Amino acid sequence: MPQRRKAGPCDQALRQLGDTRARPSIRWVAALTGVAELKVRDALAGVEQHLERLADIRARHEEGGREFYAQIRAPFELYALVRLLRPKFVVETGVSSGVSSAHFLLALRDNRHGHLHSIDLPTRQKAADLAATESPVSLPPGRETGWAVPTALRKRWDLHLGPSQDLLPEVARSARPIGLFLHDSLHTPEHLTFELETVRPFLVPGSVVLADNTNWTGTAFDEFAASLGVPVLRRGRSSLVGLRAPIMNGPASARARTPRSRTKR
Repeated sequence: MPQRRKAGPCDQALRQLGDTRARPSIRWVAALTGVAELKVRDALAGVEQHLERLADIRARHEEGGREFYAQIRAPFELYALVRLLRPKFVVETGVSSGVSSAHFLLALRDNRHGHLHSIDLPTRQKAADLAATESPVSLPPGRETGWAVPTALRKRWDLHLGPSQDLLPEVARSARPIGLFLHDSLHTPEHLTFELETVRPFLVPGSVVLADNTNWTGTAFDEFAASLGVPVLRRGRSSLVGLRAPIMNGPASARARTPRSRTKR
């Protein structure tokens, strides 16, 4: 008789959000933050206090014709990272409907501290139905960037519309110190390198840097991690990776304080 899977810290939230692929990796968050897995579980449990808002996010997607929406598959980890790091500023590039934005904002609200800056260059769906050749993150007719983010969460949010190449340098300067950065915009090696190098001077020691869809960006993230002297931490077998910036200046200190091995979900 098959064993039943042990209940996870976000099981109800998974059902409300409607995306079972979003089951969180506790080990990955622990490696990125340097805290014990039990503490990560406690942070993730906070998501269960927001079931109504998660249901709202799902309903907004369904109303927009996106029952299964191509978004980051680690929303609960984003929530946990903000709860654990307690950053003053979070910066992300790439928003679309706003799944990542909403979870950042949920955690900032629970922290009662911090602010999110998001940059997005929206693409728009050309007709009532999404064509096979169109990006699944294109905005449906009548929708704008961040359309799935509940209104009640927007107090701590500045949304900047336009190319990251134009906007990120000024956003990074105004949002320093950056405690958490997520790249989820144009996925090319050159663009990822530009974003990472742009935020580098403004990262707080011990901050977390994430990049999604790195299967399209070659070795850009690995090279950035090597320049900091820290390992790349991959979320299971996915293309979502992260690193923890050095706590003290110098790669030797970073290596001493940061987990050496890649983590698997």
